[in-house]
Amino acid sequence: MSRRDNKKHTLLLFALAGGMFGFAFALVPLYDVICEVTGLNGKTSTQVALAEEIEGFAVPSDRSVTIEFLARAARGMPWEFRPLEQQMRVQPGTMNVAIFHARNRARIAVIGQAVPSVSPGRAARYLKKIECFCFEQQKLPAGGEMDMAVSFIIDPDLPADISKLTLSYTMFLVSDLAAGSDHAQMASHQE
Repeated sequence: MSRRDNKKHTLLLFALAGGMFGFAFALVPLYDVICEVTGLNGKTSTQVALAEEIEGFAVPSDRSVTIEFLARAARGMPWEFRPLEQQMRVQPGTMNVAIFHARNRARIAVIGQAVPSVSPGRAARYLKKIECFCFEQQKLPAGGEMDMAVSFIIDPDLPADISKLTLSYTMFLVSDLAAGSDHAQMASHQE
C-alpha cells in the first residue's frame, strides 16, 4: 500500500469514527422524543395534560386499578426521596393526588429534577398528569424537607388487561447552589 492510500484510509477511519460519535450523541434526544410521543419505555409526558385530553373523563369508570408508587434518588443525589403512600386503588376517569417526600441530606442547597416512568410501558399514554413536581426543578436548602404532589387521571380507555400500573420517579441532581462547587465537594458535605 502506498503512503497516499494509508493517508486516505486514516482520514476515512477518523471521519467514520467522528460520524459514529455524532450519531450516538444524537440518539439520546431522539430517543427521548420517541419515548415521549409513543410512551415507549414507560416514559410519561413532562407536560401538563391539556383540557381536551381529559374532557371525556367526566364519567368515571366503574372499574378500579391499582397504582404503585416508587421513588429513588439517582447516584450522586444527596436526597432522601420517597412516596408517602406505596400504592392506591383508583377509578379511571377520576382525579387523584399522590404525595412524595424529599429531604436534602447535604449541608448545601441542592436542585433536583424528577424523571417519571410508568410500567407497563404501554400504559404510560393513559396516565394524564394534571400537576406534577416533575414539571419543574425542585430546590431544597441544606437539610430542608418538602412534600411534592402529582395530580393525575387514568384514562378510562386504559386496556382492560392492565389492572396495575407503577409510577416511578428518579430524582436527578441538576446543580448545587454553592458557587463553584462540584459534585465531589457536595458529596463531602453530606452527613
